[in-house]
Amino acid sequence: MTIHALMETANAMVADGKGLLAMDESTGTCNRRFASAGIPQTEEARRAYRELLVCTPGLAQYISGAILFDETIHQRTTTGVPFTKVLSDAGIIAGIKVDLGAQALAGHPGEKVTEGLDGLRLRLTTYYSMGARFAKWRAVITPGTGLPSPACMDANAHALARYAALCQEASLVPIVEPEVLMDGDHTLERCSTITHELLLRVFEQLDRQGVILEAMILKPNMVLPGLGCALQPDAETIAEATVSCLLRSVPAAVAGITFLSGGQSAEQASARLNAMHQPRFSMRRPWPLSFSFARALQQPVLAAWAGNDANRTAAQAALLHRAQCNSAALRGEYRSAMENA
Repeated sequence: MTIHALMETANAMVADGKGLLAMDESTGTCNRRFASAGIPQTEEARRAYRELLVCTPGLAQYISGAILFDETIHQRTTTGVPFTKVLSDAGIIAGIKVDLGAQALAGHPGEKVTEGLDGLRLRLTTYYSMGARFAKWRAVITPGTGLPSPACMDANAHALARYAALCQEASLVPIVEPEVLMDGDHTLERCSTITHELLLRVFEQLDRQGVILEAMILKPNMVLPGLGCALQPDAETIAEATVSCLLRSVPAAVAGITFLSGGQSAEQASARLNAMHQPRFSMRRPWPLSFSFARALQQPVLAAWAGNDANRTAAQAALLHRAQCNSAALRGEYRSAMENA
């Protein structure tokens, strides 16, 4: 695939009114969510749930791409059709999470670095042959007293850049995901400072590794206070802080930005995304802003399904509704009344 083709794929991932469905939870994370909902933690239950997601009628109207996990990209429907083909036939681009998770960073208590670069070139080639056209790598940064350290930010920025370069070599669009976690009691201002510094380091490393910005997607956190912070600002304040931070930190050449939802509720994520698409913000930014939500799309779906195939239609309706709400937010047309529609 040529660089021009990679750019076309990246642009399609952030097409007007569409976002990404992140369904790349690890087996452990998926099992924990199943356990809390009283669903058996089996491979077949995970397969059935993911089939429900990818086979939702009309999903492509609001979703441009779906991020899969290694287990998921190997799975098929009950009729034997690979999930990647189901997505492709619906007009949804298949992607794949390729990092191997965050591990403790030696010499830096309380901090982590994401691993998975060893053998990545071969894995990317394999995933491409299975139908994936983009990939994702997540780095987690924990705010705290004296944290994050420059060493932690540099280690994760370097790994993200090397991963992104390998992706483009393998004809996959890289999603670069540096996440400042919501855990803790840090303020909105503190999150903005950390996010700004982290993004500067990430783009410095991307430049050093020769990554073509027009053929990559950035997946950052919104600028938010910690969940334990006493002051929780409104959506407009968060939109102002987030857009201002990105304007100071992200080159205009980047193909697009798709926010992660982190610890936000489904309604909060939609409302804050909507605030960023009001005219006073839209006129200031050079790149499209979209969504790449996991829990903020899936939580209502999992609650509706509850592991019972009789609830499949209701669960798919919940997914479609959540996708529709976020699509409306990309036009600045989301309203809280939509939640009761």
